[in-house]
Amino acid sequence: MKKILFFALSLLLFSCSKPNPVLTIEGGKIQGVQAGSQGVYIYRGIPFAAPPIKELRWKAPQPVIPWEGVKIADTFGHPPFQAVHYPGGYTTEWGYGNESAYSEDCLYLNVWTTAPGQTDRKLPVALWIFGGGLREGWGSEPEFDGEAWAGKEVVLVTFNYRVGVFGFLTHPELSAESPEGVSGNYGILDQIEALKWVKKNIAQFGGDPNNVTIFGQSAGGRSTKTLCASPLARGLFNKAIIMSASGLATVPGPATAAASPSTISSSMRSFAPLTLQESAQQTKEVMDWAGLTNLEKMRAASTEVIFTVGGIYQSVTGNRTWMSSGLISPIVDGYVLKESFDDAAVNNNLANVPYMIGFTLNDSGNMAPGIVDFCLNREEAGDKAYAYQFARPLPTDGRENVLKGAFHSSDLWYVFQSFKNSWRPWTDGDWALSEVMLTAWTNFAKYANPNGLNGGEWTPCTKDNSKFMLFKLNENSVEHSEMGDPLQQ
Repeated sequence: MKKILFFALSLLLFSCSKPNPVLTIEGGKIQGVQAGSQGVYIYRGIPFAAPPIKELRWKAPQPVIPWEGVKIADTFGHPPFQAVHYPGGYTTEWGYGNESAYSEDCLYLNVWTTAPGQTDRKLPVALWIFGGGLREGWGSEPEFDGEAWAGKEVVLVTFNYRVGVFGFLTHPELSAESPEGVSGNYGILDQIEALKWVKKNIAQFGGDPNNVTIFGQSAGGRSTKTLCASPLARGLFNKAIIMSASGLATVPGPATAAASPSTISSSMRSFAPLTLQESAQQTKEVMDWAGLTNLEKMRAASTEVIFTVGGIYQSVTGNRTWMSSGLISPIVDGYVLKESFDDAAVNNNLANVPYMIGFTLNDSGNMAPGIVDFCLNREEAGDKAYAYQFARPLPTDGRENVLKGAFHSSDLWYVFQSFKNSWRPWTDGDWALSEVMLTAWTNFAKYANPNGLNGGEWTPCTKDNSKFMLFKLNENSVEHSEMGDPLQQ
Protein backbone atom coordinates (compact mmCIF):
# COMPACT_ATOMS: atom_id res chain seq x y z
CA MET A 1 0.00 0.00 0.00
CA LYS A 2 2.85 2.35 0.92
CA LYS A 3 4.50 1.64 -2.42
CA ILE A 4 1.27 2.45 -4.26
CA LEU A 5 0.86 5.71 -2.37
CA PHE A 6 4.48 6.64 -2.99
CA PHE A 7 4.11 5.92 -6.70
CA ALA A 8 0.90 7.95 -6.88
CA LEU A 9 2.54 10.85 -5.04
CA SER A 10 5.56 10.71 -7.33
CA LEU A 11 3.30 10.69 -10.37
CA LEU A 12 1.40 13.67 -9.02
CA LEU A 13 4.56 15.62 -8.31
CA PHE A 14 5.87 14.82 -11.79
CA SER A 15 2.64 15.92 -13.42
CA CYS A 16 2.72 19.17 -11.40
CA SER A 17 6.31 19.94 -12.29
CA LYS A 18 6.95 22.80 -14.70
CA PRO A 19 9.61 21.79 -17.24
CA ASN A 20 8.40 24.65 -19.43
CA PRO A 21 8.24 27.58 -17.04
CA VAL A 22 7.01 31.09 -17.74
CA LEU A 23 10.05 33.36 -18.11
CA THR A 24 10.25 37.07 -17.36
CA ILE A 25 12.33 38.93 -19.94
CA GLU A 26 12.61 42.41 -21.35
CA GLY A 27 9.07 43.30 -22.45
CA GLY A 28 7.08 40.87 -20.34
CA LYS A 29 6.41 37.20 -19.64
CA ILE A 30 6.97 34.47 -22.19
CA GLN A 31 6.58 30.72 -22.56
CA GLY A 32 8.07 28.49 -25.23
CA VAL A 33 6.89 25.30 -26.87
CA GLN A 34 8.45 21.85 -27.06
CA ALA A 35 10.60 21.14 -30.10
CA GLY A 36 10.78 17.71 -31.71
CA SER A 37 13.63 16.45 -29.55
CA GLN A 38 13.05 15.40 -25.98
CA GLY A 39 13.86 18.19 -23.58
CA VAL A 40 14.41 20.92 -26.22
CA TYR A 41 12.24 24.02 -26.08
CA ILE A 42 11.93 26.68 -28.74
CA TYR A 43 10.85 30.29 -28.32
CA ARG A 44 9.74 31.76 -31.64
CA GLY A 45 9.16 35.38 -32.51
CA ILE A 46 10.46 37.17 -29.41
CA PRO A 47 10.54 40.93 -30.07
CA PHE A 48 13.94 42.41 -29.17
CA ALA A 49 13.20 45.99 -30.24
CA ALA A 50 10.25 48.15 -31.21
CA PRO A 51 8.96 47.71 -34.79
CA PRO A 52 11.15 50.00 -36.97
CA ILE A 53 8.22 51.47 -38.85
CA LYS A 54 6.70 54.91 -39.48
CA GLU A 55 8.73 57.49 -37.51
CA LEU A 56 11.21 54.74 -36.48
CA ARG A 57 12.08 53.84 -40.09
CA TRP A 58 15.86 54.40 -40.51
CA LYS A 59 16.53 54.90 -36.83
CA ALA A 60 18.62 52.86 -34.43
CA PRO A 61 16.57 50.10 -32.79
CA GLN A 62 14.39 51.38 -29.96
CA PRO A 63 13.34 49.61 -26.73
CA VAL A 64 10.89 46.75 -27.08
CA ILE A 65 7.21 47.57 -26.51
CA PRO A 66 5.94 45.69 -23.41
CA TRP A 67 3.09 43.21 -23.78
CA GLU A 68 0.35 42.10 -21.41
CA GLY A 69 -0.03 38.61 -20.01
CA VAL A 70 2.05 35.60 -21.07
CA LYS A 71 3.22 35.57 -24.67
CA ILE A 72 3.20 32.03 -26.08
CA ALA A 73 6.23 32.03 -28.38
CA ASP A 74 5.02 29.52 -30.94
CA THR A 75 5.20 31.56 -34.18
CA PHE A 76 8.21 33.00 -36.01
CA GLY A 77 8.18 36.76 -36.57
CA HIS A 78 7.98 38.46 -39.95
CA PRO A 79 11.11 38.21 -42.11
CA PRO A 80 12.56 41.59 -43.13
CA PHE A 81 11.07 43.13 -46.26
CA GLN A 82 12.86 41.97 -49.44
CA ALA A 83 12.29 40.78 -52.98
CA VAL A 84 9.86 37.93 -53.55
CA HIS A 85 11.64 34.58 -53.98
CA TYR A 86 10.65 32.57 -57.03
CA PRO A 87 11.32 28.83 -57.60
CA GLY A 88 14.83 27.84 -58.60
CA GLY A 89 18.34 28.01 -57.17
CA TYR A 90 18.45 28.73 -53.47
CA THR A 91 14.69 28.88 -53.26
CA THR A 92 14.54 25.24 -54.39
CA GLU A 93 17.29 24.42 -51.89
CA TRP A 94 15.67 25.92 -48.81
CA GLY A 95 12.02 25.51 -49.65
CA TYR A 96 10.96 29.12 -49.21
CA GLY A 97 7.27 29.79 -49.09
CA ASN A 98 6.13 28.79 -45.61
CA GLU A 99 7.36 31.92 -43.87
CA SER A 100 5.25 34.86 -42.69
CA ALA A 101 4.76 37.85 -44.95
CA TYR A 102 7.80 40.07 -45.41
CA SER A 103 7.56 43.24 -43.36
CA GLU A 104 9.49 46.21 -42.04
CA ASP A 105 8.21 45.02 -38.66
CA CYS A 106 10.85 42.31 -38.45
CA LEU A 107 12.94 42.66 -35.29
CA TYR A 108 12.26 39.27 -33.72
CA LEU A 109 14.51 36.51 -32.49
CA ASN A 110 14.24 32.80 -31.66
CA VAL A 111 15.81 30.70 -28.91
CA TRP A 112 16.40 26.94 -28.64
CA THR A 113 17.36 25.61 -25.20
CA THR A 114 17.18 22.60 -22.87
CA ALA A 115 17.26 24.71 -19.72
CA PRO A 116 14.43 27.28 -19.66
CA GLY A 117 14.28 29.09 -16.35
CA GLN A 118 17.46 27.45 -15.06
CA THR A 119 19.49 30.59 -14.48
CA ASP A 120 22.24 28.66 -12.75
CA ARG A 121 23.00 26.38 -15.75
CA LYS A 122 25.16 28.94 -17.62
CA LEU A 123 25.15 27.02 -20.90
CA PRO A 124 27.26 28.45 -23.75
CA VAL A 125 25.33 30.66 -26.17
CA ALA A 126 25.63 30.99 -29.96
CA LEU A 127 24.09 33.84 -31.94
CA TRP A 128 23.51 33.07 -35.63
CA ILE A 129 23.61 35.83 -38.27
CA PHE A 130 21.93 34.90 -41.57
CA GLY A 131 23.38 35.68 -44.99
CA GLY A 132 21.82 36.93 -48.20
CA GLY A 133 23.94 39.82 -49.42
CA LEU A 134 22.51 42.12 -46.69
CA ARG A 135 19.47 42.42 -48.97
CA GLU A 136 17.55 39.20 -48.23
CA GLY A 137 17.26 36.25 -45.85
CA TRP A 138 15.91 35.82 -42.32
CA GLY A 139 16.72 34.05 -39.10
CA SER A 140 14.03 31.35 -39.26
CA GLU A 141 14.92 29.82 -42.62
CA PRO A 142 14.47 26.03 -42.50
CA GLU A 143 18.20 25.29 -42.61
CA PHE A 144 18.76 27.31 -39.40
CA ASP A 145 16.92 24.86 -37.16
CA GLY A 146 18.56 25.09 -33.72
CA GLU A 147 17.25 21.84 -32.28
CA ALA A 148 20.50 19.90 -32.75
CA TRP A 149 22.55 22.73 -31.21
CA ALA A 150 20.32 22.76 -28.14
CA GLY A 151 20.73 18.98 -27.96
CA LYS A 152 24.49 19.60 -27.66
CA GLU A 153 23.80 21.83 -24.64
CA VAL A 154 24.34 25.13 -26.45
CA VAL A 155 21.64 27.79 -26.34
CA LEU A 156 21.11 28.87 -29.95
CA VAL A 157 19.69 32.27 -30.89
CA THR A 158 18.67 33.27 -34.42
CA PHE A 159 17.22 36.66 -35.29
CA ASN A 160 16.19 39.07 -38.03
CA TYR A 161 17.81 42.35 -38.92
CA ARG A 162 16.81 45.01 -41.44
CA VAL A 163 18.17 44.42 -44.94
CA GLY A 164 18.43 46.34 -48.20
CA VAL A 165 17.32 49.97 -48.28
CA PHE A 166 15.58 49.59 -44.92
CA GLY A 167 18.73 48.39 -43.21
CA PHE A 168 21.46 50.36 -44.93
CA LEU A 169 20.01 53.57 -46.40
CA THR A 170 22.17 56.66 -46.09
CA HIS A 171 20.91 60.22 -46.59
CA PRO A 172 22.17 63.69 -45.62
CA GLU A 173 19.02 64.44 -43.61
CA LEU A 174 19.24 61.12 -41.79
CA SER A 175 22.81 61.95 -40.84
CA ALA A 176 21.75 65.44 -39.76
CA GLU A 177 19.05 64.14 -37.37
CA SER A 178 21.34 61.48 -35.87
CA PRO A 179 23.06 62.36 -32.56
CA GLU A 180 26.21 60.80 -34.03
CA GLY A 181 25.89 62.63 -37.36
CA VAL A 182 25.74 59.39 -39.39
CA SER A 183 23.27 57.27 -41.33
CA GLY A 184 23.13 53.74 -42.70
CA ASN A 185 24.30 50.63 -40.83
CA TYR A 186 20.84 50.20 -39.27
CA GLY A 187 21.01 46.47 -39.96
CA ILE A 188 24.31 46.28 -38.07
CA LEU A 189 22.80 48.24 -35.18
CA ASP A 190 20.01 45.63 -35.13
CA GLN A 191 22.66 42.92 -34.80
CA ILE A 192 24.28 44.76 -31.93
CA GLU A 193 20.86 45.18 -30.30
CA ALA A 194 20.31 41.41 -30.54
CA LEU A 195 23.66 40.93 -28.78
CA LYS A 196 22.59 43.37 -26.07
CA TRP A 197 19.33 41.45 -25.69
CA VAL A 198 21.32 38.23 -25.22
CA LYS A 199 23.49 39.91 -22.61
CA LYS A 200 20.45 41.03 -20.60
CA ASN A 201 18.05 38.11 -21.06
CA ILE A 202 19.74 34.86 -22.02
CA ALA A 203 20.25 33.71 -18.41
CA GLN A 204 16.48 33.17 -18.25
CA PHE A 205 16.94 30.51 -20.94
CA GLY A 206 19.78 28.79 -19.08
CA GLY A 207 22.48 30.58 -21.07
CA ASP A 208 25.70 32.23 -19.96
CA PRO A 209 25.81 35.90 -21.06
CA ASN A 210 29.57 35.82 -20.63
CA ASN A 211 30.13 32.92 -23.04
CA VAL A 212 28.62 34.05 -26.34
CA THR A 213 29.78 33.00 -29.81
CA ILE A 214 28.72 34.96 -32.89
CA PHE A 215 28.71 33.15 -36.21
CA GLY A 216 27.36 33.75 -39.68
CA GLN A 217 27.73 32.72 -43.30
CA SER A 218 28.18 34.80 -46.48
CA ALA A 219 26.73 38.25 -45.63
CA GLY A 220 26.27 36.83 -42.13
CA GLY A 221 30.01 36.15 -42.13
CA ARG A 222 30.62 39.71 -43.35
CA SER A 223 28.39 40.89 -40.51
CA THR A 224 30.41 38.81 -38.07
CA LYS A 225 33.56 40.50 -39.38
CA THR A 226 31.89 43.90 -39.00
CA LEU A 227 30.96 43.15 -35.38
CA CYS A 228 34.54 42.05 -34.71
CA ALA A 229 35.71 45.44 -35.98
CA SER A 230 32.98 47.58 -34.37
CA PRO A 231 33.72 49.31 -31.06
CA LEU A 232 29.98 49.19 -30.30
CA ALA A 233 30.02 45.37 -30.15
CA ARG A 234 33.11 45.11 -27.97
CA GLY A 235 32.50 42.99 -24.87
CA LEU A 236 29.21 41.56 -26.15
CA PHE A 237 30.69 38.28 -27.48
CA ASN A 238 33.59 35.98 -26.68
CA LYS A 239 34.25 33.95 -29.86
CA ALA A 240 33.57 34.32 -33.58
CA ILE A 241 33.04 31.95 -36.53
CA ILE A 242 33.30 33.43 -40.05
CA MET A 243 31.82 31.24 -42.78
CA SER A 244 32.24 31.86 -46.54
CA ALA A 245 33.09 35.53 -46.14
CA SER A 246 36.78 35.39 -47.09
CA GLY A 247 39.56 36.53 -44.76
CA LEU A 248 41.76 39.54 -45.39
CA ALA A 249 40.99 41.15 -48.71
CA THR A 250 41.85 44.74 -49.38
CA VAL A 251 45.04 44.51 -47.31
CA PRO A 252 46.45 41.18 -48.50
CA GLY A 253 49.21 39.31 -46.78
CA PRO A 254 51.79 36.90 -48.17
CA ALA A 255 49.33 34.11 -49.01
CA THR A 256 47.06 36.37 -51.07
CA ALA A 257 50.01 38.08 -52.73
CA ALA A 258 51.39 34.72 -53.85
CA ALA A 259 48.09 33.48 -55.29
CA SER A 260 47.14 33.79 -58.94
CA PRO A 261 44.65 36.66 -59.38
CA SER A 262 42.37 34.42 -61.42
CA THR A 263 42.00 32.00 -58.51
CA ILE A 264 41.17 34.55 -55.85
CA SER A 265 37.61 35.10 -54.75
CA SER A 266 36.00 38.19 -56.18
CA SER A 267 35.06 39.14 -52.63
CA MET A 268 38.76 39.33 -51.83
CA ARG A 269 39.76 41.68 -54.60
CA SER A 270 40.33 45.29 -53.75
CA PHE A 271 37.49 47.66 -54.44
CA ALA A 272 36.65 51.23 -53.55
CA PRO A 273 33.48 51.17 -51.44
CA LEU A 274 31.43 54.33 -51.28
CA THR A 275 32.05 56.74 -48.45
CA LEU A 276 29.15 57.78 -46.26
CA GLN A 277 28.98 61.12 -48.05
CA GLU A 278 29.04 59.55 -51.53
CA SER A 279 26.38 57.00 -50.63
CA ALA A 280 24.16 59.64 -49.00
CA GLN A 281 24.40 61.93 -52.03
CA GLN A 282 23.35 59.13 -54.38
CA THR A 283 20.35 58.42 -52.17
CA LYS A 284 19.35 62.08 -52.12
CA GLU A 285 19.43 62.24 -55.93
CA VAL A 286 17.09 59.25 -56.16
CA MET A 287 14.69 60.48 -53.48
CA ASP A 288 14.56 64.03 -54.84
CA TRP A 289 13.83 62.64 -58.32
CA ALA A 290 10.93 60.65 -56.85
CA GLY A 291 9.55 63.71 -55.06
CA LEU A 292 10.55 62.38 -51.64
CA THR A 293 12.38 65.58 -50.83
CA ASN A 294 12.46 65.37 -47.04
CA LEU A 295 12.40 62.81 -44.24
CA GLU A 296 8.71 63.32 -43.55
CA LYS A 297 7.84 62.29 -47.10
CA MET A 298 10.40 59.44 -47.08
CA ARG A 299 8.94 57.99 -43.90
CA ALA A 300 5.36 58.46 -45.08
CA ALA A 301 5.99 56.59 -48.34
CA SER A 302 4.83 52.99 -48.55
CA THR A 303 7.17 50.07 -48.04
CA GLU A 304 6.79 49.10 -51.70
CA VAL A 305 7.66 52.59 -52.96
CA ILE A 306 10.84 52.79 -50.89
CA PHE A 307 11.84 49.28 -51.90
CA THR A 308 11.44 49.90 -55.65
CA VAL A 309 12.38 53.55 -56.09
CA GLY A 310 16.08 52.89 -56.74
CA GLY A 311 15.37 50.39 -59.50
CA ILE A 312 12.74 52.61 -61.13
CA TYR A 313 15.12 55.57 -61.03
CA GLN A 314 17.80 53.57 -62.84
CA SER A 315 15.32 52.21 -65.39
CA VAL A 316 14.07 55.71 -66.27
CA THR A 317 17.29 57.72 -66.09
CA GLY A 318 19.93 55.11 -66.88
CA ASN A 319 21.90 56.22 -63.82
CA ARG A 320 23.14 53.35 -61.68
CA THR A 321 23.30 53.88 -57.92
CA TRP A 322 24.05 51.69 -54.92
CA MET A 323 20.27 51.48 -54.35
CA SER A 324 19.76 49.63 -57.62
CA SER A 325 23.02 47.67 -57.79
CA GLY A 326 22.27 45.29 -54.95
CA LEU A 327 25.84 45.76 -53.72
CA ILE A 328 25.07 46.62 -50.13
CA SER A 329 27.84 46.95 -47.60
CA PRO A 330 28.34 48.38 -44.13
CA ILE A 331 29.65 51.94 -44.22
CA VAL A 332 32.74 53.15 -42.37
CA ASP A 333 30.90 55.96 -40.59
CA GLY A 334 33.16 56.74 -37.65
CA TYR A 335 30.55 55.44 -35.23
CA VAL A 336 29.48 51.85 -35.92
CA LEU A 337 32.69 51.33 -37.88
CA LYS A 338 35.78 53.49 -37.45
CA GLU A 339 37.71 51.45 -40.02
CA SER A 340 37.22 48.45 -42.28
CA PHE A 341 37.67 44.90 -41.04
CA ASP A 342 40.94 44.60 -42.96
CA ASP A 343 42.31 47.83 -41.56
CA ALA A 344 41.20 46.88 -38.06
CA ALA A 345 43.05 43.55 -38.42
CA VAL A 346 46.26 45.21 -39.61
CA ASN A 347 46.01 47.87 -36.88
CA ASN A 348 45.29 45.21 -34.23
CA ASN A 349 41.88 46.70 -33.49
CA LEU A 350 39.80 43.57 -33.97
CA ALA A 351 38.06 41.88 -31.07
CA ASN A 352 40.69 39.76 -29.31
CA VAL A 353 38.74 36.52 -29.32
CA PRO A 354 39.30 33.00 -30.70
CA TYR A 355 38.22 32.57 -34.34
CA MET A 356 37.11 29.83 -36.72
CA ILE A 357 37.04 30.71 -40.39
CA GLY A 358 36.44 28.78 -43.61
CA PHE A 359 34.66 28.30 -46.93
CA THR A 360 33.26 25.66 -49.28
CA LEU A 361 35.00 23.95 -52.17
CA ASN A 362 32.72 25.48 -54.82
CA ASP A 363 32.37 28.83 -53.10
CA SER A 364 32.58 32.30 -54.66
CA GLY A 365 36.17 31.72 -55.75
CA ASN A 366 39.18 30.59 -53.77
CA MET A 367 39.05 32.16 -50.31
CA ALA A 368 41.98 30.14 -48.95
CA PRO A 369 44.74 32.78 -49.40
CA GLY A 370 42.79 35.51 -47.61
CA ILE A 371 41.85 33.07 -44.85
CA VAL A 372 45.48 32.06 -44.33
CA ASP A 373 46.46 35.73 -44.18
CA PHE A 374 43.79 36.36 -41.56
CA CYS A 375 44.99 33.41 -39.48
CA LEU A 376 48.59 34.66 -39.62
CA ASN A 377 47.37 38.10 -38.61
CA ARG A 378 45.63 36.61 -35.60
CA GLU A 379 48.76 34.67 -34.71
CA GLU A 380 50.76 37.91 -34.71
CA ALA A 381 48.11 39.51 -32.49
CA GLY A 382 48.47 36.71 -29.96
CA ASP A 383 45.13 35.03 -30.85
CA LYS A 384 44.50 31.81 -32.72
CA ALA A 385 42.25 30.90 -35.60
CA TYR A 386 41.10 27.52 -36.89
CA ALA A 387 40.64 27.24 -40.67
CA TYR A 388 38.41 24.80 -42.57
CA GLN A 389 37.09 23.90 -45.99
CA PHE A 390 33.82 22.06 -46.63
CA ALA A 391 34.41 19.75 -49.59
CA ARG A 392 31.43 17.39 -49.74
CA PRO A 393 29.43 17.63 -53.01
CA LEU A 394 25.82 17.48 -51.91
CA PRO A 395 23.81 14.41 -52.95
CA THR A 396 21.03 14.98 -55.48
CA ASP A 397 17.98 13.05 -56.59
CA GLY A 398 18.67 13.61 -60.29
CA ARG A 399 16.52 16.69 -60.77
CA GLU A 400 17.86 19.46 -62.98
CA ASN A 401 18.21 23.16 -62.27
CA VAL A 402 19.31 22.70 -58.68
CA LEU A 403 22.53 23.73 -56.99
CA LYS A 404 25.29 21.15 -57.24
CA GLY A 405 28.66 20.42 -55.67
CA ALA A 406 29.90 21.89 -52.40
CA PHE A 407 28.28 25.18 -53.36
CA HIS A 408 28.15 28.45 -51.44
CA SER A 409 25.90 27.81 -48.38
CA SER A 410 25.86 24.01 -48.80
CA ASP A 411 27.59 23.51 -45.46
CA LEU A 412 24.62 24.98 -43.56
CA TRP A 413 22.68 21.72 -43.66
CA TYR A 414 25.59 20.03 -41.90
CA VAL A 415 26.45 22.71 -39.34
CA PHE A 416 22.84 22.82 -38.13
CA GLN A 417 22.10 19.14 -38.84
CA SER A 418 18.79 20.30 -40.28
CA PHE A 419 18.48 17.51 -42.89
CA LYS A 420 14.87 16.84 -41.91
CA ASN A 421 13.94 20.14 -43.58
CA SER A 422 15.58 19.22 -46.90
CA TRP A 423 14.48 17.30 -49.99
CA ARG A 424 17.97 15.88 -50.66
CA PRO A 425 18.65 12.10 -50.35
CA TRP A 426 21.12 12.26 -47.47
CA THR A 427 23.33 9.23 -46.89
CA ASP A 428 24.70 7.72 -43.70
CA GLY A 429 27.98 9.40 -44.60
CA ASP A 430 26.27 12.80 -44.68
CA TRP A 431 24.80 12.24 -41.24
CA ALA A 432 28.21 11.19 -39.93
CA LEU A 433 29.86 14.25 -41.48
CA SER A 434 27.19 16.50 -40.02
CA GLU A 435 27.77 15.02 -36.58
CA VAL A 436 31.50 15.77 -36.88
CA MET A 437 30.84 19.36 -37.97
CA LEU A 438 28.06 20.03 -35.47
CA THR A 439 30.29 18.71 -32.69
CA ALA A 440 33.21 20.89 -33.83
CA TRP A 441 31.08 24.05 -34.01
CA THR A 442 29.41 23.46 -30.65
CA ASN A 443 32.76 22.51 -29.07
CA PHE A 444 34.13 25.83 -30.25
CA ALA A 445 31.16 27.62 -28.69
CA LYS A 446 31.79 25.77 -25.43
CA TYR A 447 35.57 25.71 -25.17
CA ALA A 448 37.04 27.97 -27.91
CA ASN A 449 38.44 24.74 -29.36
CA PRO A 450 36.62 22.65 -32.02
CA ASN A 451 38.26 19.50 -30.67
CA GLY A 452 36.74 19.83 -27.21
CA LEU A 453 38.53 19.68 -23.87
CA ASN A 454 40.67 16.67 -24.71
CA GLY A 455 42.27 18.10 -27.85
CA GLY A 456 42.35 16.51 -31.27
CA GLU A 457 43.52 16.62 -34.86
CA TRP A 458 42.27 20.11 -35.78
CA THR A 459 45.14 22.51 -35.09
CA PRO A 460 45.12 26.30 -35.48
CA CYS A 461 46.29 27.70 -38.81
CA THR A 462 49.70 29.25 -38.17
CA LYS A 463 52.83 30.37 -40.01
CA ASP A 464 54.48 27.02 -39.28
CA ASN A 465 51.40 24.91 -40.05
CA SER A 466 48.90 26.60 -42.33
CA LYS A 467 46.65 23.56 -42.76
CA PHE A 468 42.86 23.51 -42.96
CA MET A 469 40.44 20.94 -41.63
CA LEU A 470 38.90 19.41 -44.77
CA PHE A 471 35.35 18.20 -44.12
CA LYS A 472 34.60 15.44 -46.63
CA LEU A 473 33.66 11.85 -47.40
CA ASN A 474 35.95 9.26 -49.00
CA GLU A 475 35.30 7.44 -52.26
CA ASN A 476 33.01 5.02 -50.36
CA SER A 477 30.87 7.87 -49.00
CA VAL A 478 32.27 7.38 -45.52
CA GLU A 479 33.15 10.38 -43.38
CA HIS A 480 36.85 11.11 -43.83
CA SER A 481 37.63 14.62 -42.61
CA GLU A 482 41.31 15.37 -42.15
CA MET A 483 43.87 18.16 -41.96
CA GLY A 484 45.41 19.22 -45.27
CA ASP A 485 45.81 21.90 -47.90
CA PRO A 486 42.54 23.30 -49.30
CA LEU A 487 41.26 21.38 -52.31
CA GLN A 488 40.86 23.11 -55.66
CA GLN A 489 37.58 23.10 -57.56
